[in-house]
Amino acid sequence: MEAISLRIENTTTDTILKFTTDKILISGSYQFNNIDEAKDSPLAQQLFYLPFVKRVFISANFIAIERFSIVEWTDVQHEVKEQIENYLNNGGILISKEIKQQKIPIELYAEVTPNPSVMKFVANKKLVENDLEFKNVKEAENSPLAIALFNFPFVKEVFISENYVSVSKTESVEWSDIMIELRSFIKEFIANGNLITKIIIEKKEVQPLKNTPSTSGELDEVSKQIISILDEYIKPAVAADGGNILFQSYDKNSQTVNVILQGACSGCPSSTITLKNGIENMLKQLIPGKIGEVVAVNY
Repeated sequence: MEAISLRIENTTTDTILKFTTDKILISGSYQFNNIDEAKDSPLAQQLFYLPFVKRVFISANFIAIERFSIVEWTDVQHEVKEQIENYLNNGGILISKEIKQQKIPIELYAEVTPNPSVMKFVANKKLVENDLEFKNVKEAENSPLAIALFNFPFVKEVFISENYVSVSKTESVEWSDIMIELRSFIKEFIANGNLITKIIIEKKEVQPLKNTPSTSGELDEVSKQIISILDEYIKPAVAADGGNILFQSYDKNSQTVNVILQGACSGCPSSTITLKNGIENMLKQLIPGKIGEVVAVNY
């Protein structure tokens, strides 16, 4: 039998490293957050005896490990790789028995938004760390929940925020016909322990949407003021309506503020009124003489 050889692969999360093989190791994917959860995985239990191991992921063709900050991967990665290879090549068991996923208790309710084509489904638990927007199924390749939602023919776009999912529908259906079905589907998907996004373990991650196109050190003072005002006053309000607003740029010559609208805000009939009567007026009042207009670049 050919020996199993592992490749070390970095991820865009510095603390997580993948040990990948061309062979299929196991069916399904498993995540263990501590040694108690790993009672049915001898390999994960063994890895947790390493003092720097925080979390273990076992999937079809890789083992991914998240470390504590007490060490750097460059100091220990080759020793860990050798340990896993020896374990696998000596017939070590990854999962000793089928692990039955327990249902996650969750409440989910539907909420209308100012955008008639968007419905907001709010959960009583945290879903993701960063806002994620998907315009089509191709963009959703690393989000199992978004992919599953795009299987519904009437789902047009998906926006996932901290504790809610905003779904944009096509004009071919009414919310009264599909709302209950979507709510039940999303609730069951989360309750079954399915991944919302593979962002923490995939090499090709879904990139979290950034608040600015550059680091704060590269922004002028007016841009920093705009971002601060958006974060403090505007974002909470638009999040309540199932959307999000991101600063993109500020042109000091034309005094134009360019923003990106997401979720329920994108394409909303009332977005123009919100931009002009709400955001633009507020910025003009709080940053006098510096703001000419606010423009949504993706409207």
